[in-house]
This record gives sequence, structure tokens and C-alpha cells, in this order.
Amino acid sequence: MQTPLSLTEIRVLGVLIEKEITTPEYYPLTLNALTNACNQKSNREPVLSFGENEVAQAFEAARQKGLTRLVEVVGSRTNRLRQLFTEVLNLTHSQTAVLCELMLRGAQTLGEIKGRAERMYEFQSLAEVETVLNELAALDNPLVIRLPRQTGQKDVRFMHLLAGEADVAAFHAHSMSETSSAPTNAKADTERLAALETQVAALYQELADLRQEFAAFKRQFE
Repeated sequence: MQTPLSLTEIRVLGVLIEKEITTPEYYPLTLNALTNACNQKSNREPVLSFGENEVAQAFEAARQKGLTRLVEVVGSRTNRLRQLFTEVLNLTHSQTAVLCELMLRGAQTLGEIKGRAERMYEFQSLAEVETVLNELAALDNPLVIRLPRQTGQKDVRFMHLLAGEADVAAFHAHSMSETSSAPTNAKADTERLAALETQVAALYQELADLRQEFAAFKRQFE
């Protein structure tokens, strides 16, 4: 890709590719279906919230670049939306699956890509996934980059280059921020659990007191 894509364009194209493979019976998509799929909480990183206008504008921007197309459907008052991205780039099935996962979920390890992409293409090994990534990275206009291994991490990650040159420093800073916040999140979870346990204990005590009062009240009529 020579022309960088926006975050919204990448999400729109990634979703169209995904749905074409995983739910062909509903493809091409309506604008409403495409918007819902862009905003879904599963298989998305980050989880985003786009309005239909934003999605329509991103689709149109991609269409101007020759990466999407409107499709007229007989008997329907609305056009359907489809992608031409994989055709324009002449991607194989395995390349499509790998790149789609990177578009939908950002930088990932070999194992993450293999596990998540299997709904679109069945890889036999991590080596096969790495071969595909190397193919995408070796193109005249590379679509993928291997990120430098981070301190304290065993596996390297790969990310797409559809938005332009990768900001490796920003990626590492974001990853470090997530790592440093993990103990804080764990502490917060512990505190919430302790508070819930206290509330449950108080409820049990209230129930015990009510039982005693009811028993005393009942004895008055025996």
C-alpha cells in the first residue's frame, strides 16, 4: 500500500474481509451490518464505537482508492457494500487471513495470529504463519513489519503497515504502559473482591438476625 489508510478505513476493510470469509451468506453487507460489525466487542482491538456516517465516509474514502465497491441487489432498496482490497493486492487465502487479523486486532505474536485466524484459514503450524508474514513483509510495498522483541517478553510481535510507517517507539510505550498498569488493576480487583466479601458477610449476619427475631416472634404463639 502506498497511500496510508485511516483507522476507520482499516477497520471497515478488515470487517468486510472477515465477513466475506466467515459469513458469506450475509455478504455483501448493508451499512447497518457493517457498522455493527465494526463496533462489535469480540475479535476487535481496540473496541471502538463508530456511527453510520463515519463508517459510510470511510467506505467512500476506500472506494475512491479502488478498495471497495457498492453492489446493487435486486429487490432491495439499499446497496450492499463489498471489498476489493484483497483483489487489488492479489492476496492469497493465507495472506488474507493473517493480514485481516492484524487489521482487526493490532500487533500480535505468531501464536495469537494462528489461533485467531483459524476461523478464516487453517494453518498447520506456527512456521507456516511466519512464512506468510515474511511474504507480506518482503513485498515491494511491505504490508507487515516484525517488531523488535521487547524486554521481558519471549515472543516477537508483528503489525500491519496499512496506516503508514510503524511508530515502534509509540507501540513499545503503549505496551509498557499496559504492563505497568497490570499490578494496579490486580490491586483494584483485590480491593473490589474484599469489598464484596464484606458485603456478603454483612448480609449473612442480617439474615441470621432476622431468623432469630422470627423464631422469637413465633414462640409467642406456641
